[in-house]
Amino acid sequence: MQIYVSRHTKVNIQTGICYGQTEIQLLDSFQMEADLLQKKIPLDLDAVITSPLSRCHLLAKRFCHQPLIEDALLEMNFGDWELQAWDRIDPEQLQTWMDDFVHNSPPNGESMQQLYERVANFMDRLRATSYQKVLLVTHAGVIRCIWAYLLAIPLKNTFKITVDYNRVLVFNLGEHPDYDSIKTM
Repeated sequence: MQIYVSRHTKVNIQTGICYGQTEIQLLDSFQMEADLLQKKIPLDLDAVITSPLSRCHLLAKRFCHQPLIEDALLEMNFGDWELQAWDRIDPEQLQTWMDDFVHNSPPNGESMQQLYERVANFMDRLRATSYQKVLLVTHAGVIRCIWAYLLAIPLKNTFKITVDYNRVLVFNLGEHPDYDSIKTM
């Protein structure tokens, strides 16, 4: 199975603001960015699966009139920190989270481990389908978890992976997890 994975296009939010599962508007450059992505992704897809957030769903609709909505593809939930400036978050709480973001969560949010478990469960379900070519439109945190799932990367190392806008990753799932591979476009 080939899984094409794209992060949503650029969002209209001030730099330094924490956002995860909050609805954020896209920049006016959406059409141009979406056009660029359409050139990188084949049209003969068996399924288009997207996060329910509009920043992903709008891009997914460029490839499929009615993409499949999947809550497991939502970005990490930052709880009480959503839409807060990173430098305004209680320094002690932030440091506790940063010391072990894999297991610690923001207040009323989720940890990286919880995000990973959600994504890994979805990937297990996806692997069990008969799809040959799939597009996932999702978020940076989810994409990092897909990398971790396929390459057995420790979650604490996933923030070393840059997840750019306007890039497409192609994950090739083999008949056995040992044969999985990744390429970027």
